[in-house]
Amino acid sequence: QLQLVESGGGSVQAGGSLNLSCAASGYTYGSLCMYWFRQAPGKEREGIATIGYYGNKAYADSVKGRFTISKDNAKNPRYLQMNSLKPADTALYYCAAARRDWVPISTTSAKLMNYWGRGTQVTVSS
Repeated sequence: QLQLVESGGGSVQAGGSLNLSCAASGYTYGSLCMYWFRQAPGKEREGIATIGYYGNKAYADSVKGRFTISKDNAKNPRYLQMNSLKPADTALYYCAAARRDWVPISTTSAKLMNYWGRGTQVTVSS
């Protein structure tokens, strides 16, 4: 069983930056496609960034050019570097993983995830 733990959330002013980390433990071998989702109050969970097993990446239009997903195969954590943050980025951010090489970003991405973290809160003030 894979366990995912997010860290790095917090409060920041608009235009600021945060770097989220996702530490994985337990079952870590085999193909895994890593994801970052976020959910704001009253809104559906949104897939915003993904990095596939072979290192390919994709982003939601809402964060493209501002957020960067990365992983270091020599180390455990996966990262989400968030720059030029906006109040609209305020949400609970989740790390997730699917036992697949690749899951494209879509409205149904969340249904394909096999593992979820508990989330880390990001609050951006104007």
